[in-house]
Amino acid sequence: MSARKPTLALIGATGAVGTVMRDIISTREDVYGEIKLVASARSAGKVLQVRGEDVVVQELTPEVFDGVDIAIFDVPDEVSAVWVPIAAERGAVAIDKSGTFRMNPDVPLVVPEVNPETVRNRPLGIVSTPNCTTLSMMAAMGALHEQYGLRELVVASYQAVSGAGVAGSARLYDEVEALAGDRTVGQTAGDVRKALQNKLGDEESPFPAPVAFNVVPWAGSLKDGGWASEEIKLRNESRKILGIDDLKVSATCVRVPVITTHSLAVHATFEREITVADAHRILEAAPTVVVMDDPANGVFPTPADVVGTDPTYVGRIRQALDFPNTLDLFVCGDNLRKGAALNAAEIAELVAAELAG
Repeated sequence: MSARKPTLALIGATGAVGTVMRDIISTREDVYGEIKLVASARSAGKVLQVRGEDVVVQELTPEVFDGVDIAIFDVPDEVSAVWVPIAAERGAVAIDKSGTFRMNPDVPLVVPEVNPETVRNRPLGIVSTPNCTTLSMMAAMGALHEQYGLRELVVASYQAVSGAGVAGSARLYDEVEALAGDRTVGQTAGDVRKALQNKLGDEESPFPAPVAFNVVPWAGSLKDGGWASEEIKLRNESRKILGIDDLKVSATCVRVPVITTHSLAVHATFEREITVADAHRILEAAPTVVVMDDPANGVFPTPADVVGTDPTYVGRIRQALDFPNTLDLFVCGDNLRKGAALNAAEIAELVAAELAG
């Protein structure tokens, strides 16, 4: 007699990442029995498609987790703090995308290409998935670290506005529409702000500065020492995922006028000598990494070329001129797919295989 397929619940199924999650679940191997779509009371009753079937969205209540084996959460931190433990207490393996539990020592922080074995060590019944910025580089860094021993990372991120949710994408579209056709804007200090104020008025923005015709050196909330929360997350999460407690990391996170796909310029120092040829060999063998590295012919990853796809793309691989055992490279990854939904889906598949015995 075949084993029962696990029941999956997607919490936050109507959001930007939830929409991508439904698409991913529908196109990957079907390892689930029932799939429940769960959201706030405001969205309950909506009918959405998953696996080609119409499914009614249920309200987030304790009872919704009855009979659920795996629950994937894509909700704000404060919602996860309340509801993830409830799901775990009612018997589900809770896979949480928020930052609430990432640094809890009793919660594994999992990237299936890097540390899949840690998913089984979940004393609280909770598994966490990293921030989308960290995830954009982790498959590549994990593969290189395994053979050459990563010691230091200096990273500058170029983060898409969809990392701030639906409101982030909507704001960039609004700003572009407001400025379109005006070839005088962007010529003098403050004219972009003034033009947006004239066209959009006091319309709320998730960003502290205009993002159209601009870059904003800020992502997240303010932390000690002037650091942004995204920068601290990248440091702490990289250490935990790679198992390097003393990994030296410094990051500057920048928001750019791109809808979806984060990019990172990475300066990586290793314990042992590593060449560009070594990096090509390792990264080309990594199953979820695509190497695009022929700058003489204009071949390197850009968000416009890789958005909507699942791999991590790596290019501009160079031997650092003044730093031993160091490579400089450029990484792109769709922040709504691998940076969010896909990693959680891959973790859920690991758990499903474990439950199947």
